[in-house]
This record gives sequence, structure tokens and C-alpha cells, in this order.
Amino acid sequence: MSIAQHLEEVRQRIAKAAHDASRDASSVTLLTVSKTFPADDVRAAFDAGQRAFGENYVQEGIGKIEALAGMRDQIEWHFIGPLQSNKTKLVAEQFDWVHSIDRLKIAERLSAQRPEGSRALNVCIQVNVSGEASKSGVEPDEAAALAHAVAVLPGLRLRGLMAIPEPADTLDAQRVPHTRLRELMDTLRAGGLTLDTLSMGMSADLEAAVHEGATMVRIGTAILGKRTYTT
Repeated sequence: MSIAQHLEEVRQRIAKAAHDASRDASSVTLLTVSKTFPADDVRAAFDAGQRAFGENYVQEGIGKIEALAGMRDQIEWHFIGPLQSNKTKLVAEQFDWVHSIDRLKIAERLSAQRPEGSRALNVCIQVNVSGEASKSGVEPDEAAALAHAVAVLPGLRLRGLMAIPEPADTLDAQRVPHTRLRELMDTLRAGGLTLDTLSMGMSADLEAAVHEGATMVRIGTAILGKRTYTT
């Protein structure tokens, strides 16, 4: 199957999940995760109507942004991987979104390094909802303090929360960590923050995420295929 056909399949999955959850499918944004895939695959997805793409690795992502510079004003580039301090300047200059803020230092650097005159950088706080030692993300009970600190930084616009839950086999089990993230966002909103984005759900659990209120799902494998990692 082609990338266009896979994209349509994923769109249908989102539409069905939204319908089952009594939601409007248009309330869920599809983010195609293009890490490890070439710029030509991004172009193929773009030709099939996709406009938002997520990258995990700074240099690889910027290479694609540069390769597709002629489409820059039509593509929304999201950085969704762990971010080191020495890479924040490149991300602040090149990307439209950052989903993976888990400490104030990174947010402060992005704020200071966002080019003057640029549109505010959209950011999400990454939360470790499953408590996995191997996962990035702020602990849920520390998320509110970080969110309030990030929300006042110039050059940034705090949009919401992101999580990468531990894999689970059943829909009910998949929904549990997504519920936690949604409830945390409800708490932050009640505390005065204006948030509109729940970035959660991937190829294997997008239905559970949509049922629990995801506004953005990050889909790679189901659209572009299995990844081949090189060292």
C-alpha cells in the first residue's frame, strides 16, 4: 500500500474512534511521525494532504526542513523527542512545536533563543504518566509547577500536555494512562492555565487516546511503515 493509502486508513481509524466517543473527528489533529524516514516520504504524505510532521532527532529533522524548504510555509514541524540543552537553539529557530519539555531549563533556553519577531513557539509539557524509569517526562505531581513556570515565558505558548504511555494489550488498559493525562490537564485548567492540546496516542493505541480526549495523535508506523534504525 502507498503512503497515501495508509494515511487514509489512519484517518478512518481516527474518525471511527471519534464517532464512538461522541466527538467530532476534526477535533483530533493527525501528526505524522517522520523520524528515520527520508524527506521523500514526507513529500509523499504532503501530497496526500498531510501537513503536520514530528521529528525526534534535531539534526535529522533540520535536514528535512531544509530539504523541503519550498514547502516550509505549508508544513508544521513538531519536535517530539528528548531535547538536550546544546540543541535548544536549533529547535527554537527551526520548529513550530516542541512536545517534550520536562524541565524548566529547556523551556527557558527555548524562550531566550526563539528568534525575535517569530511567532510564539508552541510547547507541551511531557508527563511520565506510567512511571517508567526509561521514559522522559516530569512526574505528574510536579507538572503543575512546571506548567505555571513555562506559561509565563516570553516567546513560548504553552498549549498542553504530552505523554508516551507504557504499551498495553487491551483498549481498557490503554485508556488508563490516557485518562491520567486528561485528568491532569483538567486540573491545570482549573488552576487557571489556558490549555487546548493533549498530545497522546500512537499507532497501537490511538483509539484509546481519542476516547480519552486526545487532540493530537502521533502516528508513524501505521503511515510510513516499520522503522529501520542505524547506529
